Amino acid sequence: MPINVLVPVAGTPLADRPATDPLDLVRMIATTRLALPASQVRLSAGRASLSLEAQVLCFVAGANSIFLGDALLTTPNAELAADRALFAALA
Repeated sequence: MPINVLVPVAGTPLADRPATDPLDLVRMIATTRLALPASQVRLSAGRASLSLEAQVLCFVAGANSIFLGDALLTTPNAELAADRALFAALA
């Protein structure tokens, strides 16, 4: 189950939306984990805009996977060095 953070893109209807509160994302992940206990809850688009601490909280709340690589469908993904730091923090 991919969980995305809105990535505002110029020229789209949601371009002017405020940033998602990281704690709202953590709550959404926790709710998803409770509702779908056997699913992979994947932290997906928009992850690059989150702090390391916010991403760690997402994993504590129930996320158990990420998309790894340079880009998602339409937005850039987190840098490999940032992913390594995340994995080190989770170890």
